[in-house]
Amino acid sequence: MKFKYKAIRNGNDIYESVRESADKFSLNSELKSEGETLISATPADSSSFAVGFRKFSNIFNTVPVHQRIIFAKNLGAMIKAGLSISKALSVLEKQIQNKKFKGIISSVNLDIKKGKSLSDALKSYPNVFSELFIAMAKAGEESGNLAESLRNVGDQMEGTYKLKSKIRGAMMYPSVILIIMLIVGILMMIFVVPGIIATFRDLNTELPASTNVIIALSDFFKYHYLAALLIIIVLAIVGYLFALSKVGKRFFDTLILRLPVISNLSKEINSARTARTLSSLLSSGVPFAEAITIIGNVVQNSYFKNILLDAKARVEKGENISAVFLENTKLYPIFLGEMINVGEETGKMPEMLMEVALFYEESVDQKTKDMSTIIEPVLMVLIGAAVGFFAISMVTPIYSVMDKI
Repeated sequence: MKFKYKAIRNGNDIYESVRESADKFSLNSELKSEGETLISATPADSSSFAVGFRKFSNIFNTVPVHQRIIFAKNLGAMIKAGLSISKALSVLEKQIQNKKFKGIISSVNLDIKKGKSLSDALKSYPNVFSELFIAMAKAGEESGNLAESLRNVGDQMEGTYKLKSKIRGAMMYPSVILIIMLIVGILMMIFVVPGIIATFRDLNTELPASTNVIIALSDFFKYHYLAALLIIIVLAIVGYLFALSKVGKRFFDTLILRLPVISNLSKEINSARTARTLSSLLSSGVPFAEAITIIGNVVQNSYFKNILLDAKARVEKGENISAVFLENTKLYPIFLGEMINVGEETGKMPEMLMEVALFYEESVDQKTKDMSTIIEPVLMVLIGAAVGFFAISMVTPIYSVMDKI
């Protein structure tokens, strides 16, 4: 990609030029290695197509979560060992392989050399460094314990990442099986069923309703496959947009909280996230009201968000936060409210919250394992039902013909 940029060389010589580079961060790194300082850069090609393509490509050019976790922990360890923030960032920049992340760290380091604080420098990259990360870094700077705050945010991100990985792993197996079933079913409708249908039509016999349904589906997929593909794509897009809308989010939030097994799992997941995040923020010295606001962005379900908004309003009035959770035990388990109450009385809120987080994370881990065990027989029943429906639909007409003979 070509960039039109302005830079400083030889200390005070400002010049403009055009240069090819992967992105702005890479351009900044390249100029820095040549002893120059980037002032500004804009893409030389500003056509709508080029801009759209860049936005699309940025979806795939991301910084993985595990790299951000390692960055937070290593930066905290280096600062604790006595290195300056700028020196620690320079070391990390050399170690990181991801070009985008390397460029971001280089830019953050440049901002720090210009006099910015670490938290202010990180604010320029909200897609990489979350509000939680920035708030904990800022709290660490204000308290003089930045190294500990970075370690805390690293631990918090790691705990959340592991929790998501366990849930994703539990859902992977059934998702793959269902997708394979769908693909096999469509292929059978296109290539296998038409041959059987031809035989039925030659026999000129009356077909049951189930067989007619399969015949209609087969004809549709065989003769209108482009329309079928278009319908699937449109439904996927509509479903995605609906899920992003306020009504859609509320619908799925309600659905999740009413499903028999998923409901309890969702409550424990949100409890674990709330407890771990609040513990990390309070440990780093983030004010209570600000911490609750940040947690509202970490928790996804709107029902839990509403409770946290209520908690923020009541904390600002001077009320105890435990009262809010104890009044909403249908969503947040009573154990969380009681432990917060103990933390308020003993002054050990972060420790109590971390105990709650670990408890529910272990519970979620066990339940996801149990779900994997339960899902297998459920999938077998679904597969059996689908195969049975197909077999009955195909065999019934044959018996009808045999009876007439």
